[in-house]
Amino acid sequence: MLSRVADSLYWMARNIERAENNSRVLSARLINMLEASDSDAVAERDWEEVIEICASYNDYKNEYATFDPDTIVQYLAFQENNLNSLSNCISNARYNAKSTREIIPHELWECLNECYWNSIDVDRQYWNLKEVDRLLRQIKLASFTAQGVIESSMMRDETYAFIQIGKWLERAEKTARILNVMCEKSMREAEDDNADHHYYYWLAALQFVNGHDAYLKKNPPAITARDVLSFLITDPTFPRSISYCVNHVWDTVKGIEGGKVSHYSEELFDALERLKIEFDDVVIRDLKMEELGEFLDRFQNHCNEIGAVFSKTYYLVEPEPSSAGVMSQHQK
Repeated sequence: MLSRVADSLYWMARNIERAENNSRVLSARLINMLEASDSDAVAERDWEEVIEICASYNDYKNEYATFDPDTIVQYLAFQENNLNSLSNCISNARYNAKSTREIIPHELWECLNECYWNSIDVDRQYWNLKEVDRLLRQIKLASFTAQGVIESSMMRDETYAFIQIGKWLERAEKTARILNVMCEKSMREAEDDNADHHYYYWLAALQFVNGHDAYLKKNPPAITARDVLSFLITDPTFPRSISYCVNHVWDTVKGIEGGKVSHYSEELFDALERLKIEFDDVVIRDLKMEELGEFLDRFQNHCNEIGAVFSKTYYLVEPEPSSAGVMSQHQK
């Protein structure tokens, strides 16, 4: 497979996953905003967490002085200079799908192309929340449809493998990012005895990864920080837990290499092995919140490292770091 084709497949998958994840986070925040009473007054810090998860807090602050909800929605959904905006993710996914149309299912291209045209139908300057809500639903549905097409109609070859690695790396990093933000919020308000506040953080984390129902089936009926962190970090059966994603990256890389370590893949296997060892050594329930935050920070750095080594191993386009993951240069 040509390296440019492999690169396009990898980044198509990462952008599909990123668009879905960011859509879910923004959708959950908008629903909470509509449900909140005036006395609750959705706090700035609740919008800050959304920016930290979906984009770059520093980049946003450099451009805007306040956390006005309309400004934040505009920034996260449509802003051209935000590399992680929904419009950019959808456009990049479509661009990469277009360049690989000869080897991906036709239905996958149709799905992403339709999502792209639906997204540009929304007026970027004079939108309303109803239109944005519809767009968020369309993006999530398009991602589910794309994954269904991939799983049901693609041969389990290198094409499929590069797509899967992009998806699992992006998903693992996003789950870690969400949990890291929630850990920081919890530590900042450690002296606050309001149990409802802390319950809200971890309920939001589950909503952001579409894991609320799955969590309650395994941990009824309470939602506690330790249980949520353990579930979303180490659960071997939930497809958005960090452990589940890491194991799938490992298995897929081994599949590409036929289970053998070659001279060119040695660095990639070493990076994955270091990550798996650290995971095996971590006992989530025994760590303090500050230690968990440090672990999640290290994990995100490892994800960036693995992404860079993966690109180097298979001669993909050298990635350029961004505030919420990495994005291939030729997409911009």
